[in-house]
Amino acid sequence: MRTSLFALVCLALSLTACDDLFVDASAARDEAKEAEKSERIVVASAQRGASQTPIAAASPPARVTAPAPRALAAKAASERQTGGRGPRRQVVEPDPPFQRSNVATLDEPWAMAFLPDGRLLVTEKAGRLRLVNVANGQVGTISGVPAVAYGGQGGFGDVILHPQYASNRRIYLSYIERSGAIYGAVVIRARLTLDSGGGGNLSEIERIWEQAPKVSGQGHFSHRLAFDSGRKLWITSGDRQKFDPAQDMGVNLGKLIRLNDDGTAPSDNPFFSQGGIAAQVWTLGHRNPLGIAFDGDGRLWVHEMGPLGGDELNLIVKGRNYGWPIVSNGNHYDGTPIPNHSTRPEFEAPKAWWTPVIAPAGMIIYSGNLFPTFRGDAFIGGLASQALVRVRFNGTNATEYRRYAMGQRIREVEQGPDGAIWLLEDGAGGRLVKLTPPG
Repeated sequence: MRTSLFALVCLALSLTACDDLFVDASAARDEAKEAEKSERIVVASAQRGASQTPIAAASPPARVTAPAPRALAAKAASERQTGGRGPRRQVVEPDPPFQRSNVATLDEPWAMAFLPDGRLLVTEKAGRLRLVNVANGQVGTISGVPAVAYGGQGGFGDVILHPQYASNRRIYLSYIERSGAIYGAVVIRARLTLDSGGGGNLSEIERIWEQAPKVSGQGHFSHRLAFDSGRKLWITSGDRQKFDPAQDMGVNLGKLIRLNDDGTAPSDNPFFSQGGIAAQVWTLGHRNPLGIAFDGDGRLWVHEMGPLGGDELNLIVKGRNYGWPIVSNGNHYDGTPIPNHSTRPEFEAPKAWWTPVIAPAGMIIYSGNLFPTFRGDAFIGGLASQALVRVRFNGTNATEYRRYAMGQRIREVEQGPDGAIWLLEDGAGGRLVKLTPPG
């Protein structure tokens, strides 16, 4: 009954106080239990070896109890009346500047990547890798994928191509694996071979990274992937609903990871001299980052889900601490306040944030020619907000510019080779949607 009530409250409020609407209530209870154990953030290990950028000292976080539906409802109602503590959100546009066409229907699609021939790789959360012919909507299957731990927020995750895919045929995939009662994200690279029947297979699979340690629960994996122009691999690693790991440099949870394409740590990473897991880390203090993209000037932007309010869009700065769980512009699920970013200036504050939440998932920074007025703007999928959120940049500042109602939870956003914008709807029967200029 508790699970049903919690799910109904989340659905009625269209919030991500439970982050992903479909994460089971047991994961939220796990998060609450872990928080109750935590009387203060463990930061000492972040100082190991020590001549690197200092990690800000921690103060005890507020305690968290299991989500309280009445408190959640009251908080949400108040925020809807006041606009919350974040920037006032734009009115949803009834007639967005694009037309949409539904290309294919998939089962819980999560991520996508275009191949050079224009076909599309799509991961499905339950453990399938699909090949979509976008010209006719035909959906094929790629065999040879690893088994995944499916459930809660876990399953198959991201897919990207190596920058030299045309010559090496390598793709990179993230997924969740289980060891007994504990879970963690894994990143592999593999060689993709396509066949004449609209499918293909993976071979030469190499495991190059994993979340450490594996922990209980099936939430906040994050595991988004991106390559930069220098062929460095970036991985978002969530806090796994455990809070403390985001400030602990002895683990890679709650961190942004930067690796060479073979999984080794680059020597110019900010904590490389500390060795071990710390050598992988570029930034720390992250909660559940689910979108990562580079702008035209090479700056890296990452968004992450907040708790009850406080979704963030962050400009990534080498070696910086982004503050979770010590600060947030949201509150705990029971309404208990968390100190705002403004109270702790030693932590890197978000460039844009949202209360009420948008539940961000997936992101591009548009660089195509099909929509000239979109160039340089970010487009973020909205789960609870069921919207495509457009963010405009002014140097290192960011502001929500428009919000386009999509009528479905948007899990992923991608730019096609011709400049069209492609979306994946979340959940069973989620559609692959193409956006093109009207008319």
